[in-house]
Amino acid sequence: MSPILILTIILLYFALLFGVSYYTGRKTDNEGFFSGNRKSPWYIVAFSTIGAAISGVTFVSVPGMVATSSFSYMQMVLGFAVGQLLIAFVLIPLFYRMNLTSIYQYLEDRFGLSTYKTGAWFFFISKMLGASIRLFVVCIVLQLVVFKPLQLPFIINVLFTVGLVWLYTFKGGVKTLIWTDSLKTFCLIVSVGLCIYYIATDLGLSLSDLTAKTQNSGMGKMFFFDDINDPRFFLKQFLAGVFTVIATTGLDQDMMQRTLSCKNTKDAQKNMITGGILQLFIVFLFLMLGSLLYLFAFQNSISLPDKGDEMFPYLATGDFFPIVVGVLFIIGLVAAAYAAAGSALTALTTSFTVDILESPKYKSESEVATIRKRVHIGMAIIMGVVIFIINILNKESVINTVYMLASYTYGPILGLFAFGIFSKKKVKDKYVPVVALVSPIICFVLDVNSQEWFNGYQFSHERLLFNALFTVVGLIMLIDRNEKVITPKFIS
Repeated sequence: MSPILILTIILLYFALLFGVSYYTGRKTDNEGFFSGNRKSPWYIVAFSTIGAAISGVTFVSVPGMVATSSFSYMQMVLGFAVGQLLIAFVLIPLFYRMNLTSIYQYLEDRFGLSTYKTGAWFFFISKMLGASIRLFVVCIVLQLVVFKPLQLPFIINVLFTVGLVWLYTFKGGVKTLIWTDSLKTFCLIVSVGLCIYYIATDLGLSLSDLTAKTQNSGMGKMFFFDDINDPRFFLKQFLAGVFTVIATTGLDQDMMQRTLSCKNTKDAQKNMITGGILQLFIVFLFLMLGSLLYLFAFQNSISLPDKGDEMFPYLATGDFFPIVVGVLFIIGLVAAAYAAAGSALTALTTSFTVDILESPKYKSESEVATIRKRVHIGMAIIMGVVIFIINILNKESVINTVYMLASYTYGPILGLFAFGIFSKKKVKDKYVPVVALVSPIICFVLDVNSQEWFNGYQFSHERLLFNALFTVVGLIMLIDRNEKVITPKFIS
């Protein structure tokens, strides 16, 4: 595919996106930007959330991991579904009772100001890194198929990519994202489905033939029960999936911001449960697509790139398939990646304005709007800088990097909320930041030395659980024996 054609597709897609953004965000105030005025239809939120949850990382990395990990990722996705049930029936009622704009305001009510700021800063670091890595995937592909052929440096690529995200989110916030992400989710699902159809047709395979060939090739194995030291071991993957989705969805301002824009608790619960079910089917489609691509490469003796993340873009935008496959790949990638990046930029702006600067407490509506817009620009600039640094340091599968970072940065947040919800004890608030910093350090030391210290055991995504556990243990050590047991406002 020519670089000009790809660029034209992207610009046409964004012209449509800007139209939707302008229409839905033209009368947005601060409340609309932060919470969608609590008027979003739950089914639209559920559909839009798929695009934000999938992201460009899933679009590129999940098909590429089939060769080395088979369908083992589905074990984690099954855990996601269970985790979303827990979010629906434990966290969502809590957040609605407290009428929160930012979910980290719960930590201030339960523990105090230091804990509140700790949760907000950990979210900021985690979401900035995670969103930047996800957007980095798009930059890699665009560099490969557009900017490099046009002899343009990576920095121009980053400015172009981040600039587009900033442009369509700066005005409407969550109120706009609900609708633009629904458009992106539609494009994403259609793109993957049609890619599977065209590639299977090219190979002359029916659905039953594809299933049989995938199983015979060894790529279709889904459940791993044999070796606990294997990172793909079922219990590791499943439990990591449960607690990862609780941390990265239920305790993530990005994902919960759109959920809390629903009209009431029941609507938000329906949104969460429906989204969990849809995600199972969509991730399975990505894995099927990955097996198809590897079967195609093997059948045609195609030499693939060393990195699995580059396999799908290499085949889709090369001269191996009809041009429609390449067009669908670009649309699907852009839809997935920009959905995640746009919602992340909005959530970062919200959390920094509400939690860290605490602007709504002390400023007028117009002053908050001015601060919000400046913060929004600042978040976009920081994201661009982080992407540029990641490009220098990138060495492994992007999806593994995302989950590894999440296990270290969301672990303390998970521990703080778990202790707060399941205990009524007060802690010495001013020392909580120390616990939140020490827990990931302990986990990192164990991770680095696990094979030597624990008879070959390798950590995987369960790092998140250990991080949360160490945080809870640290909070137990900080229990204030001189204070009475408290009943938080949200219980009374």
